[in-house]
Amino acid sequence: MSQIKYKRILLKLSGEALAGEQHRGLDYSVIHPVCEAIRQCHENGVQIGLVIGGGNFWRGVKDGADKMQRSHGDAMGMLATVMNCIAMADALEQHGVPARVLSAVEMNKFAEYFTRDTADRYLNEGKVVLFAAGTGNPYFSTDTGAVLRGVEIEADAILMAKNVDGIYSADPNTDPTAVKFDELTYDEVLARHLKATDTTAMTLAMDNHMTLVCFALADPSNILRVVCGEKIGTIVKED
Repeated sequence: MSQIKYKRILLKLSGEALAGEQHRGLDYSVIHPVCEAIRQCHENGVQIGLVIGGGNFWRGVKDGADKMQRSHGDAMGMLATVMNCIAMADALEQHGVPARVLSAVEMNKFAEYFTRDTADRYLNEGKVVLFAAGTGNPYFSTDTGAVLRGVEIEADAILMAKNVDGIYSADPNTDPTAVKFDELTYDEVLARHLKATDTTAMTLAMDNHMTLVCFALADPSNILRVVCGEKIGTIVKED
């Protein structure tokens, strides 16, 4: 086993990734390999916070556009993340990994209310902590929620597991000339409007000197490889 580089991480997963090829709901043929990769990290002493998007159930901006007030659409998106966190926590427990769901919105029948100190205590106890309901506010993405929680728990890095294998100069699905970057600074990402995270999330990472690693979830073992410091995907950090 390679030496662990990042001993406390915030792992961000997209909800769409958990839906697999069906593009809606939950695909356990995807979820269980991800849980196994998390288990391997956990067994090697890595403390893990987890944020999951809600796009496999509802995307506030896309699904609610021109149909409802933005805050209401975003509230539904927050609830979608709660469902994903409950499902993932259950799956992690099946893999022998203790997990706790902390919600930014009070809903004590389903999850504990988030405080930074509660999250820190659970992480130190060896539990995976799933952060549900985003920031608890509309107009903020789960990418921003992930960076916020990563900063709060003083993570060594934020791992952004996506559908592409890094950050490109353009959309690699539509532009064959798109070039993948191995390393970028926050300023470069922002100045070039690169599709890494939304601007708010990237600015928050920059202001708090938080390292981001963007990589493909297609092979869940990439999670452990990134934790061990292998050069996978694109790393975003200070100069």
